Amino acid sequence: MRPFQYLRPKTVPEAISMAADDPEARYIAGGTNLVDLMKRGIVSPTKLIDINHLPLKKIEHRYDRLRIGALALNSDVARHKGVMARQPLLVQALLAGASGQLRNMATVGGNLLQRTRCSYFYDLALPCNKRKPGSGCGAEGGVNRTHAIFFPVDEKPACLAVHPSDMCVALTALDTVVVVTGPGGERRVQMRDFHLLSTQRPELDTILGPGELVTAIEVLDNAFVRHSHYLKVRDRASYAFALVSVAAALQMDGGRIWDARLALGGVAHKPWRYWAIDLMLRGQAPSEKLFRDVAEHEMKSAKALEDNAYKIRLTSNAMVAALKTAAGIS
Repeated sequence: MRPFQYLRPKTVPEAISMAADDPEARYIAGGTNLVDLMKRGIVSPTKLIDINHLPLKKIEHRYDRLRIGALALNSDVARHKGVMARQPLLVQALLAGASGQLRNMATVGGNLLQRTRCSYFYDLALPCNKRKPGSGCGAEGGVNRTHAIFFPVDEKPACLAVHPSDMCVALTALDTVVVVTGPGGERRVQMRDFHLLSTQRPELDTILGPGELVTAIEVLDNAFVRHSHYLKVRDRASYAFALVSVAAALQMDGGRIWDARLALGGVAHKPWRYWAIDLMLRGQAPSEKLFRDVAEHEMKSAKALEDNAYKIRLTSNAMVAALKTAAGIS
């Protein structure tokens, strides 16, 4: 580990000014992912900017939305009465992620920005376009059991890794807004646009520019409280990353579905939103056949790699199971 400068800003503008002129500077809060990356030599920041003392931990309801500060701990968000009452899908996803110890350290902002857990990314002896652009993708022709099955249309992906977060899958389904502050001021980014697909710049995971800092997320009020479910399929029931996960949310009235949202995890370089599901389910009475039809429709665009063809059926079955639970049918 090379020497680095440790800084502790007192305000958000001060933090941004410390990072804006140094592309190798990194913000640190819980450090549950960043410290591992530093130990392995994957990142070697020139500056570590400790933002834990910034006023970004508040969880509050404002008008028509829940606003969660970027430094709010995952465990605090998951047990917050306002979040539990208004956004149970987010609570389910948070509790499915990591371990209790990690949730007590990890922040919402850090969860948004965590890097892939692809073994090729973490092994410095193997090629990885995300770690070293242009070196190749070790998973292509290698062991790719846990890798992606959804890719950019008509483009060869430069990276086959999947996004590791559970929280981000739920936030994608809920049309969350990410509040970002940088040298140019504050801007709001739709969650669906915040993470990037692996096209020409696989080393980039998000749209964040130099010095920009996530300061909060905003989740709009919705009618999904009674009919939402997060399903995570993994190799073991204890702490493990998803092979496939599903965030399903339905608005139901009179025995019919009037709005629907669905996002997938463990299947793409970013949380994968199923956009057609709302039109396919609107006005329909829930049934296993209906959910099977919409799941198979989405899976038509999936492409299996050498070792992960099982994900095609697994993802389809997981979508059906999550939708059935959300709808309250057996």
